[in-house]
Amino acid sequence: MYETILFERENSVVTISLNRPDRLNAFDGALHRDLHAALDDVASDDRVRCVVLRGEGRGFSAGADLRGEDLVRKNGEPPDLGEYLRRTFAPSVEKLAAMEKPLVASLHGPVYGAGLGLALACDLRVAAQSAKFSVAFVKIGLMPDAGVTYFLPRAIGLGRAMEMSLLGDAIDAEGAGRIGLVNRVVPDEKLAEETLALANRLANMPTRALVAIRRALNASFDGDLQSALEREAEGQTSLGYTYDHEEGVSAFFEKRDARFIGR
Repeated sequence: MYETILFERENSVVTISLNRPDRLNAFDGALHRDLHAALDDVASDDRVRCVVLRGEGRGFSAGADLRGEDLVRKNGEPPDLGEYLRRTFAPSVEKLAAMEKPLVASLHGPVYGAGLGLALACDLRVAAQSAKFSVAFVKIGLMPDAGVTYFLPRAIGLGRAMEMSLLGDAIDAEGAGRIGLVNRVVPDEKLAEETLALANRLANMPTRALVAIRRALNASFDGDLQSALEREAEGQTSLGYTYDHEEGVSAFFEKRDARFIGR
């Protein structure tokens, strides 16, 4: 079904694995097309209640494949990088941000450039101790893209985001954990187990409430208090009519664990 990704379902959790290990999961045209299709598939499948994004081989992703056909010079002329982004990484980031189910990035080895942007577009990030993170763009005379300029300051603050972006230095998993770039750091041999446990936990929570929380928190950086209060009111109006809210209240009064179904 896909040429450059692996697509696996376990109960209500889908794992999308970037699968160009010989190129450190750097993105060429085929990987972009496959990821767009996979994200559309999970977005339209009501059986899916959590999505994991990971990479095969030595690392998560090195970002764009600079040797790919989209980025090589043709007849001595450089490609239009803005046009390239609008049809490749930008749609992927937008699809991740619009996903109506929680997203977990499972990270090991290099998480560089646009690969970092995709990881940041997920809701939670679990990193193996082998993971290394670099904005990297400045090293080839470019600015960050793939949503990095939006998500990175929100994750770690403007000062640290400026340092990572201007200097391009890599940081290890422990450092990423200290500054809030990732949520958890685990031994490499525990990465798959810890990621799946977190994904299953999220998959059994009230899905619509999780999505509303993510959207409200992301939007809070761009508005004022009144806007945040109104978003909260609108969100609670919608969530107040869901089965999961009714089930949660019933479980509270009956002193039992709630059985959420994502609706």
